[in-house]
Amino acid sequence: MVQMNIVQAVNSALDTVLERDENVVIFGEDVGYFGGVFRCTDGLQAKYGLHRVFDTPLSEGGIASIAIGMGINGLRPVVEMQFADYIFPAFDQITNELAKLRYRSGGEYWAPVTIRTPCGGGIRGGHYHSQSPEVYFTHTPGLKVVIPSNPYDAKGLLTTAVEDDDPVIFLEPKRLYNGPFDGDHTAAAKKWDTHASGEVSEDYYRIPLGEANVVTEGSDVTLLAWGTMVHVAQAAAARSETSCEVIDLRSLLPLDLEAIVASVQKTGRCIIIHEAPRTSGYGGELSALIQEECFWHLEAPVQRVTGWDTPFPHTLEWEYFPSQERVMETISRTMENN
Repeated sequence: MVQMNIVQAVNSALDTVLERDENVVIFGEDVGYFGGVFRCTDGLQAKYGLHRVFDTPLSEGGIASIAIGMGINGLRPVVEMQFADYIFPAFDQITNELAKLRYRSGGEYWAPVTIRTPCGGGIRGGHYHSQSPEVYFTHTPGLKVVIPSNPYDAKGLLTTAVEDDDPVIFLEPKRLYNGPFDGDHTAAAKKWDTHASGEVSEDYYRIPLGEANVVTEGSDVTLLAWGTMVHVAQAAAARSETSCEVIDLRSLLPLDLEAIVASVQKTGRCIIIHEAPRTSGYGGELSALIQEECFWHLEAPVQRVTGWDTPFPHTLEWEYFPSQERVMETISRTMENN
């Protein structure tokens, strides 16, 4: 085991799958010689050659289309969309072609494509470089949607995603890429506890998709989160006098509903935390599922702490993020319902 941040863990996963399977290819914007805008593919082209790790034109629709063709013909493409905000020009190819290929061919064809893309805020990228589009893809049957929150999970989940025969949207929270926040915004940094560095095996390992992780056990309220918000939930739970159970979903599709139900039935309360806007966010789907499965165990209404229903701001980025304080206020409010 060695210490890695998420960038290094993603790089290690890609190195591992390239070495194990000659059918794995990696391509996207600047992923070759440059090693990716966040350096996740650094050194891989030099090690595996131009024919397996290569750059593409700035055409997300074209990247997705090429990946589908490769997948149908026996390759395992791992493509990088440089920012999650850039994925929308490929939306038609992903949702109408890639996601439906196995179904429309009656299982005769499939395309094991993994689409990696950095998501979320935290780098002052403004509204074109900071969005969290996971819910668009959870609404599309045929896709799997994964979001890690730490380096160990990032490597294990990405390895599993690449080896999966179904298409996977693999969202990487850029706020966590390089570990604890060490930028210029010192006052804002104190609001966070993003220890996104940790021990990771350099060897091959997998983490199954669809298995949530209980990162903190508790008895009074369940906090559901994924990606960056897992760290916010943990920090709020640590400061709260309430016993909070923090669950990192890790995989939104397939969803570990069994783990959610078991926790909420135990605590009787649930708060869902996500960075994307509130309206039609994935928290709404989770709220409905909890109401259906846990109604008679609930001691209070299910609550949500989310981003605001605005374009992602630049100058007010830290005010947009769900904060520890907002989570703690919601914990206090839900505990008032006895």
